[in-house]
Amino acid sequence: MTMSENEQDIAAQIRFWAWSGYYGLEMASEMLEDQLSEAWGDVDAEKMRRSLAEAFREKADAEARWPAETDCDRLDRAFAQLEKLGICAVQNAGYTQSDGHAEVAHALEELGRKRFHGYCFFHGQDLERAISGSGLLLAFGDLGADPAKTVQVGQQIVSVLAAEGFTTTWDGKDTSRIDVRIDWKRRMS
Repeated sequence: MTMSENEQDIAAQIRFWAWSGYYGLEMASEMLEDQLSEAWGDVDAEKMRRSLAEAFREKADAEARWPAETDCDRLDRAFAQLEKLGICAVQNAGYTQSDGHAEVAHALEELGRKRFHGYCFFHGQDLERAISGSGLLLAFGDLGADPAKTVQVGQQIVSVLAAEGFTTTWDGKDTSRIDVRIDWKRRMS
């Protein structure tokens, strides 16, 4: 069965919702209905609903074959450790870099800025990259925007990730992001 371009776009979004591990079927169904109500062109709503159910079924079947501990479990531990070290660490922070900075600002407000000296996050575009097998990019910085301190935050992040067994690539610059080799397998929330 061929899909229209609009259906292909929605199908890609469905795959992201299912395989990211951050959205349950109920939430994804609500998001799909929002997209269907705004869809233009040739979109078969029932086909998209079936596609959503199938994607979540496939994901559940795959999860049954995953090891007890996945890279995403280790990433959760690393982010928790970063928080203990004073780095506000936010996963799935919006969809873009700008969204990520806004999500960090919100988290700092909620958690208390004084607890932290730095931040770290990845956003939806980074997550799409990780799901496709291309690694996870992490943004980070010093809360005071000091380049030297930003490098120190980056070094802390790389160290914590290494302690969890991750391989990273980073050029050591305050203006670069950290690339984490990861096999994205996050169980459904």
